[in-house]
Amino acid sequence: MNLFPTRTKRRIAVIVGAAWAALFISCVAIERTLVVPPTVAGAEFVGSGECAQCHDNITSGFHDATHARLSAAPPHGTDIGCEACHGPGSVHVRGGGEAGTIVNPARSPEACFQCHLDKRGEFHLPHGHPLLAGEMTCTDCHDPHRGESVLGGGTQLASANETCLRCHQAQRGPFVFAHEAVQEGCVTCHNPHGSVNEKMLKARNQALCLQCHFQQQAGAGQLLIGGVNHQPFVTRGTCWTAGCHEAVHGSHASSSLRF
Repeated sequence: MNLFPTRTKRRIAVIVGAAWAALFISCVAIERTLVVPPTVAGAEFVGSGECAQCHDNITSGFHDATHARLSAAPPHGTDIGCEACHGPGSVHVRGGGEAGTIVNPARSPEACFQCHLDKRGEFHLPHGHPLLAGEMTCTDCHDPHRGESVLGGGTQLASANETCLRCHQAQRGPFVFAHEAVQEGCVTCHNPHGSVNEKMLKARNQALCLQCHFQQQAGAGQLLIGGVNHQPFVTRGTCWTAGCHEAVHGSHASSSLRF
């Protein structure tokens, strides 16, 4: 009996198994830097315990914050949860909390952009909130110290809308005729960090509205939307600039969202 084919198969199986084992070990055992904390001239890391001595009102609720994951806990490193965003704190501690001795993300978005590179890019798009102009900061909308820093997930929809409505009072309502899209959340239509479209809209012109409003090609020359033939209207401009549905956030006068 020729055993050569069987032995060859076994050798191949061993080689393949060893290759998979090496690949698995390389994925789970290699240490790599995920976050590079900001630097402070002449400062060293002191650990979050030192921060809690003066900032207990903040650190007491930090344990359940999204950003609490940004830490290198002992024995593999110093507990630098706070310093991952604020930089090493030894100079700040020795100076008794002196201003300018620690990184303050509330004054500049650069600390946030170290990790959120995609948001840096979005804020450079033509239409966005005036963050880069210094008229607002990331912490105006996000709380990095408590709970979910990105609002709007799960049961947090009301909180996300409330964040926007603190500034955009004209869109608050309540309206006699409410636009369901507003109830789904402001980010249904807008990208708050920036967009190529005016008013930070996610899509241009009718393409935005038709993502939700079903259109039906009923026949030649007919485009039914909401049971009404829109074929004569869709070429006049956007749904809200053509003089049809100007009150896109809600209306007190018309169920068709007109003023």
